[in-house]
Amino acid sequence: MKDEIFSVLQRVGRSFMLPVAILPIAGILLGIGASFTNPTTIATYGLGGVLGTGTPLHALLSIMSSAGSTIFGNLPIIFAVGVAIGMAKAEKEVAALSAMIAFFVMHTSCNAMLKIGGQILADGTIAPGVLEGTIAPSCGIMSFQMGVFGGIIVGIGVALLHNRYHKIILPNALSFFGGSRFIPIISTIVFLFVGIAMYFVWPLAQQGIFALGGLVTGTGYIGTLIFGIIKRALIPFGLHHVFYLPFWQTGVGGSMMIDGQLIQGGQNIFFAQLASPDVAHFSADATRYFSGEFIFMIFGLPGAALAMYHCARPEKKKVAGGLLLSAALTCMLTGITEPIEFSFLFVAPALFAVQVVLAGAAYMIAHMLNIAVGLTFSGGLLDFFIFGILQGEAKTSWMYVIPVGIVYFFLYYFIFRWMILHFGFKTPGREDDDEETKLYTKADYKAREGAGGAAGSDAGFDAKSAAIAKGLGSKRNITSVDCCATRLRCSVADASLVDEKLLKATGAVGVIVKGTGVQVIYGPQVAVIKSNLETYLETAPEVEPEDAPAAVAEEKPAEAAAQEAAPSAG
Repeated sequence: MKDEIFSVLQRVGRSFMLPVAILPIAGILLGIGASFTNPTTIATYGLGGVLGTGTPLHALLSIMSSAGSTIFGNLPIIFAVGVAIGMAKAEKEVAALSAMIAFFVMHTSCNAMLKIGGQILADGTIAPGVLEGTIAPSCGIMSFQMGVFGGIIVGIGVALLHNRYHKIILPNALSFFGGSRFIPIISTIVFLFVGIAMYFVWPLAQQGIFALGGLVTGTGYIGTLIFGIIKRALIPFGLHHVFYLPFWQTGVGGSMMIDGQLIQGGQNIFFAQLASPDVAHFSADATRYFSGEFIFMIFGLPGAALAMYHCARPEKKKVAGGLLLSAALTCMLTGITEPIEFSFLFVAPALFAVQVVLAGAAYMIAHMLNIAVGLTFSGGLLDFFIFGILQGEAKTSWMYVIPVGIVYFFLYYFIFRWMILHFGFKTPGREDDDEETKLYTKADYKAREGAGGAAGSDAGFDAKSAAIAKGLGSKRNITSVDCCATRLRCSVADASLVDEKLLKATGAVGVIVKGTGVQVIYGPQVAVIKSNLETYLETAPEVEPEDAPAAVAEEKPAEAAAQEAAPSAG
């Protein structure tokens, strides 16, 4: 039962990543557009002649700001479609269309019920006495302010209907409406009644959400610390998306009136304030859920990487250095931490425990110092520049990140260095000679592709994808394939067939098996790996060739030569 719940949560979490992926470009458009059309900014830097009202640049930047605001303003339907696509097992385009239809039907049903109940008057205005902010337009339909929760409800519901009925066979007289054509029909019917039910259920749920948000806010700095610890502790399980998203996008993360509108969720509050010309300082109570990430992602974890490099054995420093430098740069620039964290998670869980506590404390410290730097995806340098430095010290208090970050760099460095040497942890570059695969796997694999790739090409399949499929127990054992920002997330029929060693030989930095759910951590390039694997699964023969996958993992005599031929395996 526990494994089944984990598998479902994993699927829900990975389905969030498609709509979340649009946030960086939306944030950049809004961040740059709003910053350089703000009268205060223009006056401060003396740019009135270039960026003042009526200039071409001002018009372009205003359009950029509006485009970014539109994406944030329509996140509920974006999540409805994105979650449906992410959770549908086949014919995802049908799930997307059905989710859009279901979203409109649900809110239209809510609108009709609100009119019947008298909360919305005949002229379309909200009746006096209705709690401010509880009813708002959603894609032009006046309905309950469900926010992203409404979109997630629709997305999950449509995906469940889709996976159950997309192959349904109807009687001959109705056969035209069978199969995938049945999904928009059943979604319309179901969400007509879901909308009616929401009239009675949502007000209670809304009260609960606001109460939970008030509880989190009321716990102050301790609540921020607990949030940070839990979020980072969930990283190995891949469930952190499920945990933090409500704080970012719903009333659980607090609510605030901005320019006459009730805005819910920490990230939404930040971007609403970013678009407002009247905000003197962004709310640290809203950004408490992410501002601390800049401290340990740009400074702390790179310090840990340097400590692991200095602790590596001399003969392995070159290989370990390449691996750790790549991971550290990825962390600093993009805020993707898994490549570093998984380099020590499995070999030294105690180091990960230290990382969880230090990271959690960073969230709290940022909150205490009133640091209010926003982000779109994670705490890398790009977001720090656009939503911190570019917005100015007066609005963000971004300068505090620098001294605190420097302290964190040395804190991570000395703690990691002492623990690695004191306890003898086998971090990258300190493994035994017969456990060196993790460091030179990429070079070994590239050498193998160069030497034997022609055979794989002649066979008509991608050798790496074939190796991954074999590592997951064969093509027939794989029931679904998806990915998040750094992990290939698969479901398998029989988890006992999963070969973790073979999966790591394809370049993975870690493998997590929980029930029938398998997570293979590759890093930012995982989206390409997933696409290649899907193509392989669609085109490869049912009887899978044994030579290419086996060659990746079993050519032990060639490993030393491969390392010599391509020593910079990072």
